Amino acid sequence: MTNFDFLKSDPQFSAFADVAISAEKILNIDTAASVLNCRRAMEFAVKWMYSVDKDLKMPYDNTLACLMSTEEFRDIVDSDLYKRMELIRKTGNIAAHGAKKISMDQAKLCLENLYIFLDFVAYCYGTDYTEKAFDKTLLDKSGEPVTDTQKDLDFEKLIAENKALKEELTARRSEQKQSYVPKPLDITEYKTRKLYIDTM
Repeated sequence: MTNFDFLKSDPQFSAFADVAISAEKILNIDTAASVLNCRRAMEFAVKWMYSVDKDLKMPYDNTLACLMSTEEFRDIVDSDLYKRMELIRKTGNIAAHGAKKISMDQAKLCLENLYIFLDFVAYCYGTDYTEKAFDKTLLDKSGEPVTDTQKDLDFEKLIAENKALKEELTARRSEQKQSYVPKPLDITEYKTRKLYIDTM
């Protein structure tokens, strides 16, 4: 069981559910791989948002940094959530390039930030949202080897598949976002600040 199992109950989240689950499962085996999967899950979820939300216009490039930096995207996610996403993106880049060793605290923070972002996605776009909190005790139970069945996301195919859903899901997000209550991180301010400063 992982914090991300809730994504499996809504088939529309299949583009990123398994990657998020594997990020948590591999935490105690390889922190860098966990962070890389956090980044991949976030990227797949952001691309999924672009495929279903008519308010999101494709930028000149479909890299994660470009997709996250558009004005339309930043209008949807608030500044706090954006900072959490930036932490995942930058820590994922560090993990990918092997510049520094990824600490357990960094990996756990990425998982928690990913959870908060995907909770926002589920709240805004999901069909049957149930509020729940990130359960840190599940992180101690992770450590299962995972097989990576999903290498990359076919973005063009995803856009084509979700074209018919754009009106419905954009309207749902517009309505739901108004009542979304952001979730605070559950770690000390000092520790959070240190992790953010070290990464950013």
